[in-house]
Amino acid sequence: MSQDNVIIRPVSTEKAFKMIERENKLIFIVDPKADKNRVKQAVEKLLNVKVEKVNIIRSIKGEKKAIIKLAKEYNAMDIASRLKIV
Repeated sequence: MSQDNVIIRPVSTEKAFKMIERENKLIFIVDPKADKNRVKQAVEKLLNVKVEKVNIIRSIKGEKKAIIKLAKEYNAMDIASRLKIV
């Protein structure tokens, strides 16, 4: 699995927007086979940021979501704007 295939798409729900604003976190749908380390590496490489923490959850639809906590020097709102999700 290459790093380019790990991140499928960003999540742009109301809950995701609250996490962007309040917690400096982004949410992505990721490849079902991806683990935390692969997700961290892919996000850092693709978005040119430093990731502090990665949490992985399974959604009701069977998708795998990654909640990415960015390091303090990076602003999730700026990254979300770059990704055109805000």
